[in-house]
Amino acid sequence: MSTITHLEERIRSVQEQLALAARDAGRDPGSVTLIAVSKTFPREDVDAAYQLGIRHFGENRVQEARAKFESPLPSDATLHLIGHLQSNKAKQVPGLFHTVDSVDRLTIIEALDRALERAGSTLDVLLQVNIAGEAQKAGCAPEEAATLMRAITTSRTLRPRGLMTIAPIDAGSTVLRQVFRGLRELRDELQERFPETDLSELSMGMSNDFAEAIAEGATQVRIGRAIFGDR
Repeated sequence: MSTITHLEERIRSVQEQLALAARDAGRDPGSVTLIAVSKTFPREDVDAAYQLGIRHFGENRVQEARAKFESPLPSDATLHLIGHLQSNKAKQVPGLFHTVDSVDRLTIIEALDRALERAGSTLDVLLQVNIAGEAQKAGCAPEEAATLMRAITTSRTLRPRGLMTIAPIDAGSTVLRQVFRGLRELRDELQERFPETDLSELSMGMSNDFAEAIAEGATQVRIGRAIFGDR
């Protein structure tokens, strides 16, 4: 487990880099939300990060999150599901996650809608898009995005907030900027098609590429290793 001193140093370093990237892009650093990706790290590390000011946390697996957050986070913290969600796990989402940032197919939209209706609750979601077209990555194809967004906007319980993507892991800066720009441009197109919906969130950028993501308009960056260390 990271000591709180080392964790504080990492968080401060990431926040400084985030602020610099935002200023370089002519943006307010406060316009970018830092999501600390806590998957595989113990609850003690999450609680320490919360004590140091982090309020958004990202988890990949429903089962791990259920065990880790059996005692809920404080009411001012937000838990994001950022990993692939299986339809049969959708019923475990209500009351655990505040937002699912990885919605990428109709079966998940329908399963979440049913689960949330049974629970009598609603949920913020992001549509995950595989902008780079990598076969091993989750996310819908860009040409499917409008159809899925229509399904989300017409559901009874889901509140669309924007889009998410994962860039190629070993790509250079030019390719990264193209991928992130592609998500922003797709978001802009969808916003025109669904003007009644606020699609302002762009979740893109991780430990190795968040500066490029911020330059292209990211409003959320998902940082794991740079905060909690190597897994």
